[in-house]
Amino acid sequence: IEQAGRNLVLSFRDSVCAQLAAVVAAKTEKAYSPEALAALVPATVKAWAKNPEAESLAVLLSPKDLDALEGAFKSSLGAELSRGLELKADPSLASGFRIGSKDGSAYYDYSAESVAALFSSYLNPRVSAIMKDAAGVLKG
Repeated sequence: IEQAGRNLVLSFRDSVCAQLAAVVAAKTEKAYSPEALAALVPATVKAWAKNPEAESLAVLLSPKDLDALEGAFKSSLGAELSRGLELKADPSLASGFRIGSKDGSAYYDYSAESVAALFSSYLNPRVSAIMKDAAGVLKG
């Protein structure tokens, strides 16, 4: 019975973590609105461009976001575009963006999926601790 109770708690914890991950993923994707991307991408590019080795940058966005924001980026990133910055569509991105060197040797992943995974990895241990504490209260 004790093992069955433990399995039930573990199963419930896994279910809560999965539900939490789904909520985090949905909210993170929604947070990458066109307005947010119009502010985040130029700020990130300008910060990255301060690095002396960052002479050949590329920004990858979903095709939908690139179509919607390309004009805004051309005005906000004109100097960087004239120095070789490339804006590219990446069909594997649903939301968010990636920035890195054109050759792909280094990049930062700000995709909704990647950011949601970071949030989830932070939250899951806390959920586990809460569940462990709750199971201890039930035993006592």
